[in-house]
Amino acid sequence: MVSNRSSVRTAMEESLQIQRLEEAPSARDFESRIESTNVPAVFNGCVKDWKAFSKWNPSNGGLDYLQERVGLCVVEAMLSSSAPVFYGDLRSHERVPLPFSAFIGLCKQRMRHSEDGSGACFESEQRGLLEPVSEYDREPYEDAPQQIYLAQVPIINTENEDRVQLESLREDIQTPVFLEDKVLASTNLWMNNAQARSSTHYDPHHNLLCIVSGCKQVVLWPPSASAILYPMPIYGEASNHSSVPLENPDFSNYPRAQCLMEYSQKVILHAGDALFIPEGWFHQVDSDDLTIAVNFWWRSNIVSNMSEHMDAYYLRIILRRLTDKEMNRVLPKSSLAEMENKKKHTCVVLNNGGVDQNDNDLDQACERKDLKGKELEQRTMSHELEPLAIHALHELVSLVHHRVNAAELRQPVQSTTTTDSAASVKDEFTKVVRANSFSLEDDPVAKIIWALQPCTFRNVFLAMVKNFPRTLEALILHLLSPVGAEVLTCKFEEMDQQITEEDRNRFYQVFYGAFDDQFAAMDAILNGKELFALQVGTQ
Repeated sequence: MVSNRSSVRTAMEESLQIQRLEEAPSARDFESRIESTNVPAVFNGCVKDWKAFSKWNPSNGGLDYLQERVGLCVVEAMLSSSAPVFYGDLRSHERVPLPFSAFIGLCKQRMRHSEDGSGACFESEQRGLLEPVSEYDREPYEDAPQQIYLAQVPIINTENEDRVQLESLREDIQTPVFLEDKVLASTNLWMNNAQARSSTHYDPHHNLLCIVSGCKQVVLWPPSASAILYPMPIYGEASNHSSVPLENPDFSNYPRAQCLMEYSQKVILHAGDALFIPEGWFHQVDSDDLTIAVNFWWRSNIVSNMSEHMDAYYLRIILRRLTDKEMNRVLPKSSLAEMENKKKHTCVVLNNGGVDQNDNDLDQACERKDLKGKELEQRTMSHELEPLAIHALHELVSLVHHRVNAAELRQPVQSTTTTDSAASVKDEFTKVVRANSFSLEDDPVAKIIWALQPCTFRNVFLAMVKNFPRTLEALILHLLSPVGAEVLTCKFEEMDQQITEEDRNRFYQVFYGAFDDQFAAMDAILNGKELFALQVGTQ
């Protein structure tokens, strides 16, 4: 796994490195060299020619200018008790109506406090400094002004013009030349009076973040790092936000998050700079006091050109790719050599140190001989199996019996009926499966199956059908975890590629014939495989 991470980091450093440009590109160059790569880029000083750059600057009378232009407007502000961190989940904040002039008053008060340097408490002195504002006087935000953040206040919104609240500021900003051909979804104001941090999230649109005044630090992760960021459930209202609080992560609940910073890149944006954030890139933004920014959102060509009737097809293709990549991650090929060494050691043990020179090649010999049409009835008795198959068979049978015995020993004495006992044992199996659902290292069944060559795999399960049919049934119906189901079906596919269609049909007829309910066995395998794919898709 260490080498796996290292190779991922190397690839990221080569192809996902954020670049800084001293000059803004043309629209054509931006689309062909930057946007098409889906990699962030910083444009130094690209908005310094805006009117807003000079007129909105708080250090140069900018707050008075803004109050004069839009002070009478009522905007929707984010109020959060978790400040200075503002979480995107609606359960963590509320949207409150706020006169823009009241927010400007909070900013001016913050400046006076900063310039005064007296160390007086901001909250305790604000009551005498903030002038009453009509019916909004004594609103909750006045007791904790640092909990207010003007986040995503629309200046332009082509998708919902009724939401536009600061349209009169439109003439102070200019669409960068490289976005002039884009169909912009919205242009928004972002303004904070005290230090603020956004929760880690991604946007469903391409984003150009422009700093008008102040400074922001942005930490970014590519979409491929989503597994270590634990995104919220896809069906939730905050599905584009990470579950991991980076300021205080709990690695016992989010173990993969321990390597978060290895996959991150950090950029510092000063007044006049702009940052292109492609859709799907996770980012966390830290803002200094009195930072003002404007952002532009537009739909990517990929999303814009995708026909709705193709959505289901592309979703299946993408999910398949994600599943395959996850399998390569949890079952790294580098581990196969170690497993082969263990196999050779097993041969030595089973033969009391007197293993024949040819024993090491039994698997390959089996494939050359058995996969050319040998009848399934052969080599299914345990004494006829090669040492590797015997060892794997013994391990699988022992695992199932151990779990059954352990489950039965934990049952209450008053549990008398066979049905009740079976149900209780099944519950114990379910607990085991749920506890280790998606990790190969914690799943002994998956590890055993994964180490088998196709021929040995087939012989082991045919031997289970003939000698231990009820153990096989317990293994598939109760002990097979999602990663185990994925490994089992991968081995089915490997085996299918090496045998004839006739042998393939005969194998599955014999295999599923061992179950009292063949459809239940098929459902157990397919359901586990789907759970594995679902876990991959929600990471």
